[in-house]
Amino acid sequence: MLLKKEIEEAIRLEMFRITDHAYEEALSDSLTFKEIIESVFQGEIIEHYPTDKPYPSCLIFGENSQHEPIHSVWACNRINSWAVIITVYRPNPKRWIDWKTRRKSNDPV
Repeated sequence: MLLKKEIEEAIRLEMFRITDHAYEEALSDSLTFKEIIESVFQGEIIEHYPTDKPYPSCLIFGENSQHEPIHSVWACNRINSWAVIITVYRPNPKRWIDWKTRRKSNDPV
């Protein structure tokens, strides 16, 4: 299972990259990378995707300094210890309960 500590260490060592998709999503949601990184360090993994290719990934929920929720998906290459931010977004309250649990299609909003 992907460990948050591995992602945090890659960030500390500046051994991470941002996909074009994550960059575009961050701009679209007016998120700075400072906010995103901040949300990782104080956040928690809420979903694991161990079969993702080319590397296992996870969804991290955290907040920025204004306590606004941020979701980011990270992958980690355990061979070279690099992390990749795959996507990032402000979660939609219509799709999430407490920002950590996905709503089912029949859940009330």
